[in-house]
Amino acid sequence: MTHLFLGVDVGGSKTHALIATEDGKALGFGESGPGNHESVGYEGLFTAMHECVTLALAMAGAELAQISGAGFGVSGYDWPSERQPTLDTINKLGLACPLEAANDMMVGLLAGTSQGWGVVVDAGTGDNCMGRDAQGRVAHMTGCGPAFGEFGGSGSLVMRATQAIAYEWGKRGPATRLTPAFIELTGAKNVDDLLEGLALGYYTLWGDAAVFRVANEGDQAAKEAIAWAAGELGSMVNGIIRQLHFEGETVEVVMIGSMFNGGPLLLEPFKQTVLATAPKARFIRLDVPPVVGGVLMGMGAAGMKALPLREKLSASTKALLGKRTA
Repeated sequence: MTHLFLGVDVGGSKTHALIATEDGKALGFGESGPGNHESVGYEGLFTAMHECVTLALAMAGAELAQISGAGFGVSGYDWPSERQPTLDTINKLGLACPLEAANDMMVGLLAGTSQGWGVVVDAGTGDNCMGRDAQGRVAHMTGCGPAFGEFGGSGSLVMRATQAIAYEWGKRGPATRLTPAFIELTGAKNVDDLLEGLALGYYTLWGDAAVFRVANEGDQAAKEAIAWAAGELGSMVNGIIRQLHFEGETVEVVMIGSMFNGGPLLLEPFKQTVLATAPKARFIRLDVPPVVGGVLMGMGAAGMKALPLREKLSASTKALLGKRTA
């Protein structure tokens, strides 16, 4: 019987499953909806995992019994008390193999680092940061966002930009091109209507809400908002670096999420912030789905030395997804 390995990456907006052979050839991929239990509950987590695993198995032409090891990166699994309900939900899939589960940041770290240790920072709509050292010790942020002082995703960037608009409106700050940009995006009548609508929830903004575009046009408030987000992301990375004593190490910092597509306005202050704490840091923009790290985690759970297969698995996953979308 062919031995196959499963990786699952559960996110707040989508969930991925990947199946690969023991020599690192990707065979099957599946995608489903959000699985973070904080928003969809543990039943929603199970549904998302079951749907994408079923799709990946079908694409691979495989059966669940062929899975020899599985790794799960689970968004919303942030605290020790969440481990058992997370494992209980995973076990409902019916796997009969060794498996491991961790926060979804860990699969991104495994997918992006050359030695399996370093720091991973995610900046999409939200933000998070985690690290692991060569001995397997893990460090993390709370994953609880603004309530715990963790900023840097597009949601907090838009929050900061909206504050600049409110400062202009209240005569506490200078005029900003963010105001007409947000009025246009929402369809608001004017700035009064914009702020009222945002306060009462009948206007919403998504993505980076044109903050990068306005900044690239030269708007100072937009540029300051991006620099602030970059500094906050760098601050989280530095916290992990200090926790794991990476200050003098050639530590790899893996960057995940749409905010890192923002170009020099974000990347330069972000890197400067990190390099001030860890001058030897190397920056890696993850260019494969983080679920690759889930497969590597699954191989490790089964007792394999998975790290030598990382590059081959990454390349074959890119090839598989290229075929899928061609």
